[in-house]
Amino acid sequence: MSASSSSSSSPAAASAPLAAPGPHRRLGLALRSSPTSPPSLVCCRTLASSSSLAAAVSSVSATAAPNRRPRGMGLRCRASEGSAAAAQREAPLKVMISGAPASGKGTQCRMIVEKYGLVHISTGDLLRAEVSSGTEIGKKAKEYMDNGMLVPDQVVTDIVVSRLSQPDVREKGWLLDGYPRSYAQAQSLEIMKIRPDIFIVLEVPDDILIDRCVGRRLDPETGKIYHIKNFPPENDEVSARLVTRSDDTFEKVKSRLETYKQNSEAVLPTYSDLLNQIDGNQHVEVVFNEIDSLLQKICENASAKMLANTNGTPQDSKDTTASKNEWRGIPTRLNNIPHSREIRKYFYNDVLEATRHAVEDKKTRLQIDINIPELNPEMDVYRVGTLMELVRELSLSFADDGKRVKVCVQGSMGQGAFAGIPLQLAGTRKILEIMDWGDYGAKGTFINFGAVGASHVDKEDDMFVLIAPQNAVGNCIIDDMKAMTDAAGDRPVILVNPRLKDMPGSSGVMQTMGRDMRLKYAASFETCYSFRLLYYAGSFYPIMGALRMAYPNKYEIYRRVDEPNGQERYVLIAEFMEKPTPDEITNAFKPRKIEKEKSASGFWGFLSGIL
Repeated sequence: MSASSSSSSSPAAASAPLAAPGPHRRLGLALRSSPTSPPSLVCCRTLASSSSLAAAVSSVSATAAPNRRPRGMGLRCRASEGSAAAAQREAPLKVMISGAPASGKGTQCRMIVEKYGLVHISTGDLLRAEVSSGTEIGKKAKEYMDNGMLVPDQVVTDIVVSRLSQPDVREKGWLLDGYPRSYAQAQSLEIMKIRPDIFIVLEVPDDILIDRCVGRRLDPETGKIYHIKNFPPENDEVSARLVTRSDDTFEKVKSRLETYKQNSEAVLPTYSDLLNQIDGNQHVEVVFNEIDSLLQKICENASAKMLANTNGTPQDSKDTTASKNEWRGIPTRLNNIPHSREIRKYFYNDVLEATRHAVEDKKTRLQIDINIPELNPEMDVYRVGTLMELVRELSLSFADDGKRVKVCVQGSMGQGAFAGIPLQLAGTRKILEIMDWGDYGAKGTFINFGAVGASHVDKEDDMFVLIAPQNAVGNCIIDDMKAMTDAAGDRPVILVNPRLKDMPGSSGVMQTMGRDMRLKYAASFETCYSFRLLYYAGSFYPIMGALRMAYPNKYEIYRRVDEPNGQERYVLIAEFMEKPTPDEITNAFKPRKIEKEKSASGFWGFLSGIL
């Protein structure tokens, strides 16, 4: 039965050996900011269709982006001291604060920064800094400001996200002051998975706010702010030079309050689950004590949660029980083509989590092997669009952390009439160019494209993703790959579905000259994710089980089992520290009570094509 039109069924009674589809060899992949690198932005994911390549990219949908854990910027809570601080050192602390003009928000921000060491981020300060620095974003903002226009939400968001990605913010945490101010800005942050731990709102009655503003006075020489009743100047000399700010008139204050209320009504629903309203019409110290109590509780809860998740062991422990328990199992009906959005999303997320774990553990030479039907070039249902979507999700995930990713497709191989690229890669470079890499300038900033070779390694690149590098008849890509990895140094290089076995030409040259060195280099890449469906040898139906490994866990063999209600499930039957051999996989499926008898008679045969 064709794999393209059928769903999985019960294991057949025939005693054919199991096989994985297609030949396969076992080959063994935060924010890093360079002093010379431009500020980092964050990107959101959609994929545009193209009429010229509709067939190739039809499976690459915007809605297939995996649900990722909100990572924010990975910041630390600095509030506590001693052993409590040591226990909490990994807990992020991200704060948003909002308040009407004259609500005392500026004073509370200063006190929060003094105690918690957070980086204070104000959009007004950022805009002025970007404009004065002459950055590209600053130039855009200046055009609007010079023409008396409001700076668009996207430009403001770009500036804020750029600041959030800087090393000091990652180290210390952040305090967003008066941002977001609109629904669009809030939704942009939501799309980029940037959320605070708490959203603080200072509540002060309108009449008090108006009195605070109208009675406010500025010393033009020192920049100090006074109030004619609540905080009068020290002497007559200072009093004589005080001026009223142009926007502190009754009419303008009233207008600013209305604008603030409209913005708040648009933003607050986004953060309703994080909202904490505080009476700002109290003494400064009383207000801060309430804020301090809330922030301390967040730090304590984060510490308790971290310890609970690790059963009291440090997070850098190699105990992977927690991550394994979070895994929800292999999806079913994998022979149904095209794969559903949920199935693609599951595998993208599975690959992504394993790869991130490996990169966080400082692995620099990694490979991903995933051979579900739509990603298996040996099957007639192979879809290059699914491969490209996987690469996009992987690359954008690291771009979310501020890394600059070079996505590479090998160029033409051979010369003259023999020039060309493997069929599996046909059209991939064009698809990369027409894909939508987000609304925040990812393409050309965080995501760049290149070929395989040392000349495509630039100093600003943080990591490299190579799409299905493979040898072709009479041509070997490994020399170019080795030159590229040598140039990359300790930067991660990730191979996605490589095929690096020898493909001999008519003279057999590739079989002999340098073969051992090529195989040794290929084996230097460590598998961080592997998934293959298991079939009877020589067929792609029915699915008998699956072989899965997600770093840092073991290789796991699953048997597919039919349920009485017509459903199916995958049952774990064996685990291996190293990739199992064909014999080990076949033996895992043998009935225990007749294992010796069947092994002697060769009933189950030898599992071919798995290595």
